[in-house]
Amino acid sequence: MAIKTPKIGLVSLGCAKNLVDAQRLTSVLIAMGYKIENEYDKCDVVVVNTCGFIGPAVEESMQAIGEALNYSRKVIVTGCLGARAKLIMDKYPQVAAVYGPGMRASVIRGIISLVGKPLESDRQKVSPSGVLLTPPHYAYLKIAEGCRHKCSFCIIPSLRGPLRSRESDSIMKEAIDLTNRGVKELLVIAQDSSDYGHDLKGRPSLSSLLTKLSDTKRWLRVHYLYPSDEATKVVELMAKGIVLPYLDVPFQHVNPTILKAMKRPGNIEKTLRMIEKWRDICPDVAIRSTFIAGFPGETNEQFNELLDFIKEAKLDRVGCFPYSDVDGATANSYLNPVDEQIREERAVLLMETQAKISYQKLNERIGKEYQILIDYVSDDGIAVGRSKYESPDIDGVITIENTNGLNPGDMVNAKIIDHDEHDMKAELVSVLDGKIDFRTF
Repeated sequence: MAIKTPKIGLVSLGCAKNLVDAQRLTSVLIAMGYKIENEYDKCDVVVVNTCGFIGPAVEESMQAIGEALNYSRKVIVTGCLGARAKLIMDKYPQVAAVYGPGMRASVIRGIISLVGKPLESDRQKVSPSGVLLTPPHYAYLKIAEGCRHKCSFCIIPSLRGPLRSRESDSIMKEAIDLTNRGVKELLVIAQDSSDYGHDLKGRPSLSSLLTKLSDTKRWLRVHYLYPSDEATKVVELMAKGIVLPYLDVPFQHVNPTILKAMKRPGNIEKTLRMIEKWRDICPDVAIRSTFIAGFPGETNEQFNELLDFIKEAKLDRVGCFPYSDVDGATANSYLNPVDEQIREERAVLLMETQAKISYQKLNERIGKEYQILIDYVSDDGIAVGRSKYESPDIDGVITIENTNGLNPGDMVNAKIIDHDEHDMKAELVSVLDGKIDFRTF
Protein backbone atom coordinates (compact mmCIF):
# COMPACT_ATOMS: atom_id res chain seq x y z
CA MET A 1 0.00 0.00 0.00
CA ALA A 2 1.38 3.42 -1.01
CA ILE A 3 2.27 5.78 1.82
CA LYS A 4 0.55 9.14 1.51
CA THR A 5 2.81 12.19 1.38
CA PRO A 6 1.90 14.48 4.32
CA LYS A 7 0.28 17.75 3.25
CA ILE A 8 1.17 20.94 5.11
CA GLY A 9 -0.82 24.16 5.13
CA LEU A 10 0.91 27.42 5.96
CA VAL A 11 -0.41 30.91 6.59
CA SER A 12 1.91 33.82 7.38
CA LEU A 13 0.77 37.08 8.96
CA GLY A 14 2.48 40.37 9.74
CA CYS A 15 5.54 42.01 8.24
CA ALA A 16 7.85 41.09 5.39
CA LYS A 17 10.41 39.77 7.88
CA ASN A 18 7.84 37.21 8.98
CA LEU A 19 7.19 36.37 5.32
CA VAL A 20 10.88 35.58 4.88
CA ASP A 21 10.69 33.21 7.87
CA ALA A 22 7.70 31.50 6.22
CA GLN A 23 9.62 31.19 2.94
CA ARG A 24 12.54 29.54 4.71
CA LEU A 25 10.26 27.09 6.51
CA THR A 26 8.41 26.27 3.29
CA SER A 27 11.70 25.72 1.48
CA VAL A 28 12.89 23.17 4.04
CA LEU A 29 9.55 21.35 4.09
CA ILE A 30 9.48 21.02 0.29
CA ALA A 31 13.10 19.85 0.24
CA MET A 32 12.20 17.18 2.81
CA GLY A 33 9.38 15.96 0.58
CA TYR A 34 6.28 17.42 2.23
CA LYS A 35 3.54 18.73 -0.04
CA ILE A 36 2.35 22.30 0.53
CA GLU A 37 -1.45 22.53 0.34
CA ASN A 38 -3.56 25.70 0.19
CA GLU A 39 -6.87 24.17 1.26
CA TYR A 40 -6.95 23.61 5.00
CA ASP A 41 -9.43 20.71 4.86
CA LYS A 42 -6.95 18.72 2.77
CA CYS A 43 -4.02 19.34 5.14
CA ASP A 44 -2.55 16.92 7.63
CA VAL A 45 -1.04 19.84 9.58
CA VAL A 46 -1.59 23.60 9.39
CA VAL A 47 1.18 25.97 10.52
CA VAL A 48 0.11 29.50 11.49
CA ASN A 49 3.04 31.95 11.41
CA THR A 50 1.74 34.74 13.64
CA CYS A 51 2.39 38.41 14.32
CA GLY A 52 2.11 39.75 17.86
CA PHE A 53 3.53 43.27 17.67
CA ILE A 54 0.39 45.31 18.48
CA GLY A 55 -3.14 44.57 19.67
CA PRO A 56 -4.83 44.36 16.25
CA ALA A 57 -2.07 42.01 15.03
CA VAL A 58 -2.62 39.75 18.04
CA GLU A 59 -6.35 39.69 17.33
CA GLU A 60 -5.78 38.85 13.66
CA SER A 61 -3.38 36.06 14.61
CA MET A 62 -5.82 34.57 17.12
CA GLN A 63 -8.57 34.62 14.48
CA ALA A 64 -6.26 32.87 12.02
CA ILE A 65 -5.51 30.14 14.57
CA GLY A 66 -9.23 29.65 15.20
CA GLU A 67 -9.92 29.43 11.47
CA ALA A 68 -7.20 26.81 11.00
CA LEU A 69 -8.66 24.75 13.85
CA ASN A 70 -12.05 24.79 12.13
CA TYR A 71 -10.55 22.75 9.31
CA SER A 72 -7.66 20.83 10.80
CA ARG A 73 -7.24 18.79 13.98
CA LYS A 74 -3.49 19.40 13.95
CA VAL A 75 -2.40 23.03 14.13
CA ILE A 76 1.06 24.35 15.01
CA VAL A 77 1.53 28.01 15.94
CA THR A 78 4.82 29.83 15.45
CA GLY A 79 6.03 33.40 14.92
CA CYS A 80 6.05 36.38 17.27
CA LEU A 81 2.79 35.58 19.05
CA GLY A 82 4.18 32.11 19.64
CA ALA A 83 6.38 33.66 22.33
CA ARG A 84 3.16 34.05 24.33
CA ALA A 85 2.25 30.38 24.41
CA LYS A 86 -0.01 30.65 27.49
CA LEU A 87 -2.21 33.24 25.79
CA ILE A 88 -2.69 30.91 22.83
CA MET A 89 -3.18 27.71 24.80
CA ASP A 90 -5.65 29.34 27.20
CA LYS A 91 -7.93 30.17 24.26
CA TYR A 92 -7.09 27.21 22.03
CA PRO A 93 -5.98 24.26 24.20
CA GLN A 94 -6.44 21.95 21.20
CA VAL A 95 -3.46 23.52 19.40
CA ALA A 96 -0.85 20.81 18.89
CA ALA A 97 2.24 22.93 19.63
CA VAL A 98 3.37 26.53 20.01
CA TYR A 99 6.83 27.85 19.10
CA GLY A 100 8.28 31.34 19.15
CA PRO A 101 9.88 33.20 16.23
CA GLY A 102 13.03 31.85 14.65
CA MET A 103 12.35 28.27 15.84
CA ARG A 104 12.18 26.66 12.41
CA ALA A 105 13.93 23.46 13.53
CA SER A 106 11.46 23.04 16.40
CA VAL A 107 8.50 23.54 14.06
CA ILE A 108 9.86 20.87 11.72
CA ARG A 109 10.36 18.46 14.62
CA GLY A 110 6.78 19.19 15.69
CA ILE A 111 5.49 18.38 12.21
CA ILE A 112 7.46 15.13 12.13
CA SER A 113 6.05 14.10 15.52
CA LEU A 114 2.50 14.70 14.25
CA VAL A 115 2.59 13.18 10.75
CA GLY A 116 5.99 11.59 10.30
CA LYS A 117 8.56 12.11 7.57
CA PRO A 118 7.95 11.82 3.83
CA LEU A 119 9.64 9.07 1.87
CA GLU A 120 13.14 9.67 0.55
CA SER A 121 11.67 9.48 -2.95
CA ASP A 122 9.47 12.51 -2.15
CA ARG A 123 12.44 14.81 -1.56
CA GLN A 124 12.66 17.77 -3.94
CA LYS A 125 15.44 20.05 -5.06
CA VAL A 126 15.02 23.64 -3.90
CA SER A 127 16.91 26.67 -5.20
CA PRO A 128 19.66 27.97 -2.86
CA SER A 129 17.60 31.14 -2.32
CA GLY A 130 14.59 29.03 -1.40
CA VAL A 131 10.92 29.18 -2.25
CA LEU A 132 9.39 32.61 -2.87
CA LEU A 133 5.97 33.47 -1.47
CA THR A 134 6.10 36.74 -3.41
CA PRO A 135 5.53 37.08 -7.17
CA PRO A 136 8.63 35.76 -8.97
CA HIS A 137 9.83 39.21 -10.08
CA TYR A 138 10.55 40.62 -6.60
CA ALA A 139 11.93 39.19 -3.38
CA TYR A 140 12.74 40.24 0.16
CA LEU A 141 16.38 39.95 1.18
CA LYS A 142 16.70 39.78 4.96
CA ILE A 143 20.16 40.98 6.02
CA ALA A 144 19.89 40.66 9.81
CA GLU A 145 17.83 39.18 12.62
CA GLY A 146 16.90 40.75 15.93
CA CYS A 147 17.50 44.28 17.19
CA ARG A 148 19.78 46.06 19.64
CA HIS A 149 17.49 49.06 20.28
CA LYS A 150 15.38 49.27 23.42
CA CYS A 151 12.28 51.20 22.30
CA SER A 152 9.83 51.24 25.19
CA PHE A 153 6.79 50.33 23.04
CA CYS A 154 8.46 47.34 21.35
CA ILE A 155 9.41 43.82 22.45
CA ILE A 156 11.21 42.68 19.29
CA PRO A 157 14.57 42.25 21.10
CA SER A 158 12.93 39.90 23.61
CA LEU A 159 11.06 38.04 20.86
CA ARG A 160 13.77 37.78 18.22
CA GLY A 161 16.90 38.38 20.23
CA PRO A 162 19.76 40.85 19.77
CA LEU A 163 21.12 42.04 16.43
CA ARG A 164 22.61 39.21 14.37
CA SER A 165 23.80 40.41 10.98
CA ARG A 166 24.38 37.99 8.12
CA GLU A 167 27.81 37.85 6.55
CA SER A 168 27.88 39.81 3.29
CA ASP A 169 29.08 36.77 1.31
CA SER A 170 25.96 34.86 2.35
CA ILE A 171 23.72 37.78 1.39
CA MET A 172 25.44 38.19 -1.98
CA LYS A 173 25.11 34.47 -2.73
CA GLU A 174 21.36 34.66 -2.11
CA ALA A 175 21.01 37.88 -4.13
CA ILE A 176 22.87 36.41 -7.12
CA ASP A 177 20.73 33.28 -7.05
CA LEU A 178 17.56 35.40 -6.94
CA THR A 179 18.85 37.45 -9.86
CA ASN A 180 19.57 34.30 -11.86
CA ARG A 181 15.97 33.22 -11.21
CA GLY A 182 14.68 36.41 -12.83
CA VAL A 183 13.98 38.56 -9.79
CA LYS A 184 14.03 42.23 -10.85
CA GLU A 185 13.63 43.94 -7.49
CA LEU A 186 15.42 43.12 -4.23
CA LEU A 187 13.80 44.53 -1.10
CA VAL A 188 16.43 44.72 1.61
CA ILE A 189 14.96 44.34 5.10
CA ALA A 190 15.88 43.99 8.77
CA GLN A 191 14.41 45.32 11.98
CA ASP A 192 16.79 48.25 11.50
CA SER A 193 18.66 47.89 8.23
CA SER A 194 20.90 50.88 9.02
CA ASP A 195 22.28 48.89 11.98
CA TYR A 196 23.57 46.16 9.67
CA GLY A 197 27.11 44.96 10.44
CA HIS A 198 27.43 46.60 13.85
CA ASP A 199 27.93 43.15 15.41
CA LEU A 200 30.26 41.74 12.74
CA LYS A 201 34.04 41.77 12.66
CA GLY A 202 35.24 44.92 10.95
CA ARG A 203 31.74 46.39 11.23
CA PRO A 204 30.74 46.39 7.56
CA SER A 205 28.05 48.98 6.86
CA LEU A 206 24.72 48.89 5.08
CA SER A 207 26.00 51.35 2.48
CA SER A 208 28.97 49.11 1.69
CA LEU A 209 26.66 46.10 1.40
CA LEU A 210 24.31 47.97 -0.94
CA THR A 211 27.25 48.98 -3.12
CA LYS A 212 28.12 45.29 -3.50
CA LEU A 213 24.49 44.39 -4.17
CA SER A 214 24.39 46.95 -6.98
CA ASP A 215 26.47 44.48 -9.01
CA THR A 216 23.29 42.44 -9.43
CA LYS A 217 21.93 45.30 -11.60
CA ARG A 218 18.49 45.03 -10.01
CA TRP A 219 16.21 47.52 -8.34
CA LEU A 220 17.38 47.81 -4.72
CA ARG A 221 14.80 49.07 -2.22
CA VAL A 222 15.66 49.40 1.47
CA HIS A 223 13.18 49.14 4.34
CA TYR A 224 13.31 50.24 7.97
CA LEU A 225 16.19 52.67 8.37
CA TYR A 226 16.72 54.19 11.79
CA PRO A 227 17.31 57.99 11.58
CA SER A 228 21.11 57.96 11.50
CA ASP A 229 24.30 58.92 9.69
CA GLU A 230 24.12 55.57 7.91
CA ALA A 231 20.70 56.49 6.55
CA THR A 232 22.30 59.62 5.08
CA LYS A 233 24.98 57.47 3.41
CA VAL A 234 22.23 55.38 1.84
CA VAL A 235 20.61 58.56 0.50
CA GLU A 236 23.96 59.39 -1.10
CA LEU A 237 23.76 56.02 -2.91
CA MET A 238 20.26 56.96 -4.04
CA ALA A 239 21.63 60.17 -5.55
CA LYS A 240 24.12 58.05 -7.51
CA GLY A 241 21.40 55.80 -8.88
CA ILE A 242 22.65 52.75 -6.98
CA VAL A 243 19.58 52.40 -4.73
CA LEU A 244 15.98 53.33 -5.47
CA PRO A 245 15.22 56.82 -4.08
CA TYR A 246 12.80 55.41 -1.50
CA LEU A 247 13.57 56.08 2.15
CA ASP A 248 11.58 54.16 4.77
CA VAL A 249 12.32 55.75 8.17
CA PRO A 250 9.91 55.14 11.09
CA PHE A 251 10.18 58.42 13.04
CA GLN A 252 7.34 57.43 15.47
CA HIS A 253 7.05 60.98 16.90
CA VAL A 254 8.83 64.36 16.97
CA ASN A 255 8.17 65.77 20.44
CA PRO A 256 11.38 65.37 22.51
CA THR A 257 9.54 64.39 25.70
CA ILE A 258 7.57 61.67 23.94
CA LEU A 259 10.65 60.46 22.05
CA LYS A 260 12.57 60.23 25.32
CA ALA A 261 9.75 58.17 26.81
CA MET A 262 9.87 55.99 23.68
CA LYS A 263 13.64 55.68 24.17
CA ARG A 264 14.27 57.09 20.72
CA PRO A 265 16.44 60.06 19.73
CA GLY A 266 15.47 63.31 18.05
CA ASN A 267 13.12 66.28 18.08
CA ILE A 268 11.09 68.18 15.52
CA GLU A 269 13.85 70.61 14.51
CA LYS A 270 16.52 67.94 14.24
CA THR A 271 14.22 65.74 12.20
CA LEU A 272 13.26 68.55 9.85
CA ARG A 273 16.93 69.41 9.31
CA MET A 274 17.70 65.77 8.58
CA ILE A 275 14.90 65.56 6.02
CA GLU A 276 16.09 68.80 4.40
CA LYS A 277 19.60 67.36 4.19
CA TRP A 278 18.34 64.16 2.57
CA ARG A 279 16.39 66.16 -0.01
CA ASP A 280 19.41 68.34 -0.72
CA ILE A 281 21.49 65.22 -1.39
CA CYS A 282 18.81 63.46 -3.44
CA PRO A 283 15.99 65.80 -4.51
CA ASP A 284 14.15 62.85 -6.02
CA VAL A 285 13.87 60.89 -2.75
CA ALA A 286 10.44 59.71 -1.61
CA ILE A 287 10.25 59.50 2.18
CA ARG A 288 7.96 57.08 3.97
CA SER A 289 7.44 57.00 7.73
CA THR A 290 5.21 55.70 10.51
CA PHE A 291 4.00 57.40 13.70
CA ILE A 292 2.30 56.46 16.95
CA ALA A 293 -0.60 58.62 18.16
CA GLY A 294 -1.72 58.64 21.77
CA PHE A 295 1.48 57.34 23.36
CA PRO A 296 1.14 57.33 27.18
CA GLY A 297 1.38 60.88 28.49
CA GLU A 298 0.92 62.52 25.07
CA THR A 299 -0.82 65.87 25.56
CA ASN A 300 -2.93 67.77 23.04
CA GLU A 301 -0.03 70.18 22.58
CA GLN A 302 2.43 67.37 21.91
CA PHE A 303 0.09 65.78 19.38
CA ASN A 304 -0.43 69.15 17.70
CA GLU A 305 3.34 69.43 17.45
CA LEU A 306 3.30 66.14 15.56
CA LEU A 307 0.56 67.47 13.27
CA ASP A 308 2.59 70.61 12.61
CA PHE A 309 5.53 68.43 11.65
CA ILE A 310 3.38 66.44 9.22
CA LYS A 311 2.29 69.66 7.53
CA GLU A 312 5.82 71.05 7.31
CA ALA A 313 7.77 67.89 6.43
CA LYS A 314 5.42 66.95 3.58
CA LEU A 315 6.42 63.29 3.58
CA ASP A 316 5.39 61.19 0.60
CA ARG A 317 3.83 58.26 2.47
CA VAL A 318 2.76 58.00 6.10
CA GLY A 319 1.25 55.34 8.32
CA CYS A 320 -0.12 56.12 11.79
CA PHE A 321 -1.17 53.71 14.49
CA PRO A 322 -3.03 54.49 17.72
CA TYR A 323 -0.83 53.40 20.62
CA SER A 324 -1.51 49.86 21.76
CA ASP A 325 -0.07 48.08 24.79
CA VAL A 326 2.25 45.24 23.84
CA ASP A 327 2.53 42.52 26.45
CA GLY A 328 5.98 42.86 28.02
CA ALA A 329 6.74 46.38 26.74
CA THR A 330 8.10 48.98 29.17
CA ALA A 331 5.58 51.61 28.06
CA ASN A 332 2.70 49.54 29.46
CA SER A 333 3.51 50.79 32.95
CA TYR A 334 3.80 54.47 32.02
CA LEU A 335 1.56 56.91 33.84
CA ASN A 336 -1.18 59.03 32.22
CA PRO A 337 -2.36 56.65 29.50
CA VAL A 338 -4.34 58.36 26.76
CA ASP A 339 -8.00 57.37 26.45
CA GLU A 340 -8.41 54.74 23.73
CA GLN A 341 -11.00 56.78 21.82
CA ILE A 342 -8.69 59.81 21.81
CA ARG A 343 -5.84 57.67 20.48
CA GLU A 344 -8.07 56.52 17.63
CA GLU A 345 -9.25 60.07 16.90
CA ARG A 346 -5.70 61.41 16.83
CA ALA A 347 -4.54 58.68 14.44
CA VAL A 348 -7.47 59.42 12.11
CA LEU A 349 -6.77 63.17 12.24
CA LEU A 350 -3.11 62.65 11.40
CA MET A 351 -3.96 60.42 8.44
CA GLU A 352 -6.56 62.91 7.20
CA THR A 353 -3.92 65.63 7.37
CA GLN A 354 -1.42 63.47 5.49
CA ALA A 355 -4.01 62.50 2.86
CA LYS A 356 -4.15 66.10 1.62
CA ILE A 357 -0.35 66.18 1.41
CA SER A 358 -0.22 62.82 -0.39
CA TYR A 359 -2.80 64.03 -2.89
CA GLN A 360 -0.72 67.10 -3.69
CA LYS A 361 2.46 65.02 -3.94
CA LEU A 362 0.84 62.71 -6.47
CA ASN A 363 -0.63 65.67 -8.35
CA GLU A 364 2.92 66.84 -9.04
CA ARG A 365 3.53 63.58 -10.93
CA ILE A 366 0.78 64.18 -13.50
CA GLY A 367 2.24 64.19 -17.00
CA LYS A 368 5.56 62.67 -15.93
CA GLU A 369 6.91 59.42 -17.30
CA TYR A 370 8.29 56.61 -15.13
CA GLN A 371 9.55 53.09 -15.35
CA ILE A 372 6.82 50.82 -13.99
CA LEU A 373 7.36 47.25 -12.79
CA ILE A 374 4.15 45.28 -13.45
CA ASP A 375 2.98 43.20 -10.46
CA TYR A 376 -0.12 41.62 -11.99
CA VAL A 377 -2.52 41.87 -14.92
CA SER A 378 -6.27 41.39 -14.49
CA ASP A 379 -8.41 39.25 -16.77
CA ASP A 380 -9.77 42.39 -18.44
CA GLY A 381 -6.30 43.61 -19.37
CA ILE A 382 -5.63 46.15 -16.63
CA ALA A 383 -2.01 46.09 -15.46
CA VAL A 384 -1.12 47.06 -11.90
CA GLY A 385 2.42 48.05 -11.03
CA ARG A 386 4.77 50.32 -9.14
CA SER A 387 7.43 52.90 -9.82
CA LYS A 388 10.59 53.66 -7.87
CA TYR A 389 8.41 55.44 -5.30
CA GLU A 390 6.18 52.51 -4.28
CA SER A 391 6.93 49.37 -2.34
CA PRO A 392 4.64 46.33 -2.68
CA ASP A 393 1.64 45.94 -0.37
CA ILE A 394 2.22 49.07 1.74
CA ASP A 395 2.10 51.91 -0.80
CA GLY A 396 -0.24 52.93 -3.59
CA VAL A 397 -0.28 51.30 -7.02
CA ILE A 398 -0.30 52.49 -10.63
CA THR A 399 -2.91 51.05 -13.00
CA ILE A 400 -2.51 50.98 -16.78
CA GLU A 401 -5.48 50.09 -18.98
CA ASN A 402 -5.56 48.46 -22.43
CA THR A 403 -2.31 46.57 -21.97
CA ASN A 404 -3.00 43.27 -23.71
CA GLY A 405 0.17 41.23 -23.90
CA LEU A 406 1.78 42.52 -20.69
CA ASN A 407 2.74 40.03 -17.99
CA PRO A 408 3.74 40.28 -14.32
CA GLY A 409 7.41 41.18 -14.12
CA ASP A 410 7.42 43.26 -17.31
CA MET A 411 9.03 46.69 -17.11
CA VAL A 412 7.35 49.51 -19.02
CA ASN A 413 7.48 53.25 -19.49
CA ALA A 414 4.19 54.94 -18.62
CA LYS A 415 2.90 58.48 -18.14
CA ILE A 416 0.83 59.41 -15.07
CA ILE A 417 -2.58 60.80 -16.13
CA ASP A 418 -4.73 60.70 -12.96
CA HIS A 419 -4.63 59.95 -9.23
CA ASP A 420 -6.43 60.01 -5.90
CA GLU A 421 -4.87 60.20 -2.42
CA HIS A 422 -3.02 56.89 -2.76
CA ASP A 423 -3.15 55.38 -6.26
CA MET A 424 -2.45 56.57 -9.79
CA LYS A 425 -3.50 55.84 -13.35
CA ALA A 426 -1.08 55.89 -16.25
CA GLU A 427 -1.03 55.37 -19.99
CA LEU A 428 1.43 52.99 -21.58
CA VAL A 429 4.27 54.63 -23.50
CA SER A 430 6.53 51.69 -24.29
CA VAL A 431 7.53 48.21 -23.17
CA LEU A 432 11.17 47.91 -22.17
CA ASP A 433 12.45 44.90 -24.09
CA GLY A 434 15.84 43.30 -23.84
CA LYS A 435 18.50 44.35 -21.37
CA ILE A 436 17.30 46.94 -18.85
CA ASP A 437 19.60 49.44 -17.20
CA PHE A 438 18.46 49.08 -13.60
CA ARG A 439 20.31 52.23 -12.61
CA THR A 440 17.95 54.26 -14.75
CA PHE A 441 14.81 54.80 -12.74
